[in-house]
Amino acid sequence: MEILCTRPGCGRLNHFPDLDNRNTLQTAQQKFCTSCGMPLILAGRYLPVKLLGQGGFGAAFLALDRFTPTMRFCVVKQFQPAGDMTQEQRDLALSLFEREAAVLEKLGNRHDQIPDLYAFFPLVLDNPRSGKTEQFFYLVQEFIDGKNLEEELAQRGTFSEAEVRHVLTEMLKVLAFVHGKGSIHRDIKPSNIMRAKDGQLFLLDFGAVKQIASGAATPAASTGIYSMGFAPPEQMTGGQVYPATDLYALAVTCLYLLTGQTAQTLFDAYHNCWQWRNPQLKVSDDLAQVLDRLLLPTPRDRYQSAEEVLAALQGSISTPQPIPPAAPAPSTKLQATPAPAPAPAPTPAPVKTRPPQPSLLARISTSKVLLGAAFTGFEGLLIWLAATSLLPGPGLSMGVVGMALGGLIFSQSRRWIEALEMAIIAALTLIAFWFLPVLHRLPVVALIQAPLATVNPFFQNPFFVVLAMALFMAFGLIAITALFLLIYKLLTYLLQGR
Repeated sequence: MEILCTRPGCGRLNHFPDLDNRNTLQTAQQKFCTSCGMPLILAGRYLPVKLLGQGGFGAAFLALDRFTPTMRFCVVKQFQPAGDMTQEQRDLALSLFEREAAVLEKLGNRHDQIPDLYAFFPLVLDNPRSGKTEQFFYLVQEFIDGKNLEEELAQRGTFSEAEVRHVLTEMLKVLAFVHGKGSIHRDIKPSNIMRAKDGQLFLLDFGAVKQIASGAATPAASTGIYSMGFAPPEQMTGGQVYPATDLYALAVTCLYLLTGQTAQTLFDAYHNCWQWRNPQLKVSDDLAQVLDRLLLPTPRDRYQSAEEVLAALQGSISTPQPIPPAAPAPSTKLQATPAPAPAPAPTPAPVKTRPPQPSLLARISTSKVLLGAAFTGFEGLLIWLAATSLLPGPGLSMGVVGMALGGLIFSQSRRWIEALEMAIIAALTLIAFWFLPVLHRLPVVALIQAPLATVNPFFQNPFFVVLAMALFMAFGLIAITALFLLIYKLLTYLLQGR
């Protein structure tokens, strides 16, 4: 089994064959990074296997929970502030990270369309390289297997009105619950809305959420956190935020999905209004009127609650709602507080499935394969020359060469030998050939040296002839490996019908 190191700047993928056994996996005490010594099994149960993304404040990893019957996947977020931040900025970023955990605990476990919180914990340890104590913070939440709407838009193009109505209605139901619990999300945008594989929509990333006092109309001061192009004027100026602040951002998200154009294109700064309607865009007047009111610059002029917008939509539906795929099983979570106005039946809860495993082709890193081929060819030639020089009989020499090459290839496959180790081994081998001339005083070396020395006096030293032979073997193996990779990829594309 492979476990990814979460120490910033390391990221080594460590291989532990013993963890392929399920019993060993669930009883192992701890594993440590073979490069930096970082503990790998977080909180004693979460095993990071893949980096999902990285930003200014942290990184997100796909991880396995080894103490669940199905070894379920989850998302592990690590607090990783940028090194050039001031202490004040770092404290603010950490408070936002802790706030996200608190909000997920409060909201996620009570609503189908908000990820659950599984754990929140610190990790304190000594860095053997710097000699300083380091502190890391981790948040573990539910993994939603799907794509966010930003990715969907990039892959398939703009959304139809019916699809946008569905997104708007589903997110309004989520916001009705969030606002009803005294919170404002403050970062509604397409990349924070995820569609699971069964069609269910989720609202993600509660790191910027603002807690307000009881009562949806109670304002709360903003800390200047927003996404450019989606936030309303009151949020960008650091003023008070309201439930209508989230509704504005949701309306901008709908425009982005309808048109595929950003706020920089659709907003007329000279007249301080949105110019998004055009003859080519087929949107009914009733939906357009709802969006226009949500986009008004003054919060008091917009709809004041998600329930109010839902009521307006229900009273003016002119096209049927899209029906998402049915989920195989109902949710076990508590349902959100229903809006006063009649709303469409809630979609079934998502089924969290294991993410699809990448194909062998997707797992191949061409650069690493070619580097390994070069190293194997280089070392193979030198090992053959050394074995021929030191061992009696060709049979014994070939046996030793075969075992050595097999060991090198196996070590590379297990990632025990990577780029740095390859360079060290190659350097040590060349040093041995330089100080032990018996290793390159062979008939085959002399045979090759004769024509080379007549072309360049540089090759009068047999060591440089050996070096040239090893390099030639390395490049030859690169060419052969590249050819096989090309053939493999072509066959893969043909078999997959691409």
